Amino acid sequence: MSTANALTLYGNRLPALQTGSLDAYIAAVRDIPVLEAEEEKELARQLQDRSDLQAAQALVLSNLRHVVHIARGYLGYGLPMADLIQEGNVGLMKAVKRFDPAVGVRLISFAVHWIKAEIHEFILRNWRIVKIATTKAQRKLFFNLRRAKKRLGWMNAEEVRNVAEDLGVKPADVMSMESRLSGHDVAFDIQGSDEDGAYAPEQWLTDHTADPVSELADEEWQSRQENRLQGAIAKLDERSRDIIQSRWLHGDDAKQGLQKLADKYGVSAERIRQIEVAAMKKLRGAIAE
Repeated sequence: MSTANALTLYGNRLPALQTGSLDAYIAAVRDIPVLEAEEEKELARQLQDRSDLQAAQALVLSNLRHVVHIARGYLGYGLPMADLIQEGNVGLMKAVKRFDPAVGVRLISFAVHWIKAEIHEFILRNWRIVKIATTKAQRKLFFNLRRAKKRLGWMNAEEVRNVAEDLGVKPADVMSMESRLSGHDVAFDIQGSDEDGAYAPEQWLTDHTADPVSELADEEWQSRQENRLQGAIAKLDERSRDIIQSRWLHGDDAKQGLQKLADKYGVSAERIRQIEVAAMKKLRGAIAE
C-alpha cells in the first residue's frame, strides 16, 4: 500500500473512533489495519522532514490497538478503562512526535515506554486522594511491590529483604510503601458517632473557637473603646495627661515612678498619686459612657 493510500485509509477511519461507547471504540480500533514496517518508516520520515500531520495521524491510529492492550494490564487499580486508554493515547502521541525511523525499530517498541509512563502517572495521581508515591524510587516501588503483594500477601521480614534487594532499595522503603498500599482513603464528610469511634476529617478541622461574627463584633467594640480612651486622655489637663502617659502608656522599661514625677513637677509623691487617681476616674467614666 502506498503512503498516499495509507493516509487516505487511516483518515477515513477517524470518524469511527468518535463514539461515546467504549466497546464501540475498542471494536473500531481493532478494525484499523497495522502498518507494514516500510510504510511506518516512510510515514515517520514524512513527519520528521515535513511535519506532516496526516502522517502523524496515521502512525497514531495504526497503533491504538496496542494502547488498548497495554491499558488492560492496569485494570486492577480500579480506574476506568476509558481513562487508562486516554492517558495511554497521550503517551503514544508523545512517542510518535519523538520517533526516529533511522534507529531501525518499530514504533510500538519505542512507544511502549511513553504509553506506560502516562498511564503510571495517571494511576499515581488518581489511585488515592493523597499521593502515594512522589519520588522516582517510590513510583518504582509502587508498581513492583503491588505485583509482589498479590503473590506474597502481607510480607514477613525475609520477604521484605528479598524484595528490597531485587528492586535496589532499602527494606525500610519497602515496609513504608507496603503500609501505604494497605491503607485506604476516608471520606471527608463521613457520618460517624462517638460510640463507634468514627470521626469525619471535616470534624478534625473544625475550629469551634473561631466565630467570624463574634470576632468582628469584638474588634469593633475594642476600636470604640480605644477611641473613647484617646478622646478622654485628650481632655485631661497637661500635667494629668503626662502623668497617665508616663505611668501607664509606656512600656515597663520606660514606666516612671511616683517620686520621679514628683521631682519633675516639684510636688510630693502623694500628690502625684492623687492626680493619677483622679485622672483614672475620669478615664473610666468616659469609657463607661
